[in-house]
Amino acid sequence: MKRLFLSMMAMAAITTTLTLTSCGSDDDGNDTSDGASILAADGKTLMGNLTGKQTLEEGEYILGGTVIIENGGELTIPAGTTIKATKGFSSYILVAQGGKLYANGTSSQPVTFTSGEATKKAGDWGGIILNGKAPISGAGAEGTNTANAEINNAYKYGGSDRADNSGALTYVNILYAGARNTADIEHNGLTLNGVGNGTKIQNVYVLESADDAIEFFGGTVNVTNLLAVNPDDDMFDFTQGYKGTLSNCYGIWEDGYTSTEEDPRGVEADGNLDGNGVDHVGQSDFIIDGMTIINNTVDGNTTTGQKNAMDDVIKVRRGATATIKNTLVASTSADALKAKDLVDATDSKGGGTVTINITTSSFSYTNEKVVDYVDKTNPDKNVVGQGTITLTNPSASNAGANTSVFAWTNYSFPTLN
Repeated sequence: MKRLFLSMMAMAAITTTLTLTSCGSDDDGNDTSDGASILAADGKTLMGNLTGKQTLEEGEYILGGTVIIENGGELTIPAGTTIKATKGFSSYILVAQGGKLYANGTSSQPVTFTSGEATKKAGDWGGIILNGKAPISGAGAEGTNTANAEINNAYKYGGSDRADNSGALTYVNILYAGARNTADIEHNGLTLNGVGNGTKIQNVYVLESADDAIEFFGGTVNVTNLLAVNPDDDMFDFTQGYKGTLSNCYGIWEDGYTSTEEDPRGVEADGNLDGNGVDHVGQSDFIIDGMTIINNTVDGNTTTGQKNAMDDVIKVRRGATATIKNTLVASTSADALKAKDLVDATDSKGGGTVTINITTSSFSYTNEKVVDYVDKTNPDKNVVGQGTITLTNPSASNAGANTSVFAWTNYSFPTLN
């Protein structure tokens, strides 16, 4: 009772303070409450740990290092705001469990996270990471497993709350992210760690990420309208027990693009983390509905470390179950390389039974160039591996992703013949 009484007294004091200041804001014009500002004295540089709530004013800011939105913290970024990151692995935004990030862009005024370099390139900065409390695969009963974020082991993710809410990303550009610390510790454009389906993620554009455009580490979050252009590794990556839906996604490697990775793919899916949990519970079982993958990659220069791109169009392994609908695979470049396989379910680690549900009218192809790696008359010939796979009757009328919803990005989509 004493603790409750003291808390009530403290709340009364806070209420009095807020009453005096609620009509105003910080000297820099950005509103904060219940915690220290992550905005430096210059009014433009963001850095530090946010434990309370902060709303930025529309404008241009510098991401000067790591920003962590702690448990109970909320950062709101209004439409039309641009945040330019300083170069380096430590320039990133991480939302801890219990924290929330609201990037509230609109089609006419998106929120943009980009490199602050004069000459921008993939891997200039870290990216955006959300850590939620939704289930991930693991050795324990479903809902009891947690893990530590790859890029910052002090922050965990996972749990039992499928409806967990980490905020909202709507009409957001994530450009030139994916900085690397080591070969095993690297950022993506957008990393979703155990994120729950109470989180809203829709209308996101990821350009030139040095690793994956987006990677789901477990969780239940649904993502709608995702455009991925020239990721160095995978376009869409799923692992560690992801159970959600990715709807209307478009991934492209543009004409002349080359990758530095050994095995970049359109889709890469693992049931458990890195194939090290064959017996883990809660393995990935997800849906892709409405996807276009354009492969216009060319031979890389092996003397400079660049590799051939597009290992597989779709790779499902290590105990994953994938239901893939309404997918279009195409190439528009005369110089593009073929992919090794359309669908590959082989697994060097023997990571469990793989199930891929690619049903009637799921696939279509746009031109004869695609025939280099797709046999339209006998599609099962394009599927390799020991998994349970259904791939029947590709439909010539299927259109894949709806590109009209990406008009806000001003991206110039290739014409498909």
